[in-house]
Amino acid sequence: MGDFKQDALRLDFDAKIRLEFHGSNITSDAGLLAYRELEDALELTTAVENSELKDSRTGKNTRHTLTALLRQSVYSRLAGYEDTNDAERLCVDPAMRRVVGGRATDKTAASTSQVARFETDILSTSENIGTLMDLAGRWIDQVRRCQPMKEIILDLDSSVSPTHGHQEGTSYNGHFECTCYTSRGHILRFL
Repeated sequence: MGDFKQDALRLDFDAKIRLEFHGSNITSDAGLLAYRELEDALELTTAVENSELKDSRTGKNTRHTLTALLRQSVYSRLAGYEDTNDAERLCVDPAMRRVVGGRATDKTAASTSQVARFETDILSTSENIGTLMDLAGRWIDQVRRCQPMKEIILDLDSSVSPTHGHQEGTSYNGHFECTCYTSRGHILRFL
């Protein structure tokens, strides 16, 4: 069979990127590009840029925006990196640099110390924790504006509350092998 030649795929958020398969010669985290494409389509970054995240950094040494630092923090976790220790390697990774955007596209993403300062000094302030808690709701609202929901399904699984002695309303449950209060699994639909 002959070789099949196909044009490379392009991304909407950065048309300069060509998606071709060359093994892991360039990056092992190319899957992040799909997340970044979804983020761009849903305009989730707009929610971050319009949020009230407070930046305590001063001076001209602020190389990366709060949005870029938040992206790097989130995308590194999505890629399976548990903490900031891998940021030194990720800051030069082509996929990470593209999904972070901004200055990282042409230079490097944030270093380990920059990401660590961002997560411990900036995100952990009481003002920013409240803003981050609200941000998840804003992202859900943004998704709902793009794709309205017709129904919500809550699938509540059964749970167990073990008891001791002869308490009213308890019974032996063979599945959980104990005397307990149990709640039955229910599916609730809201239209």
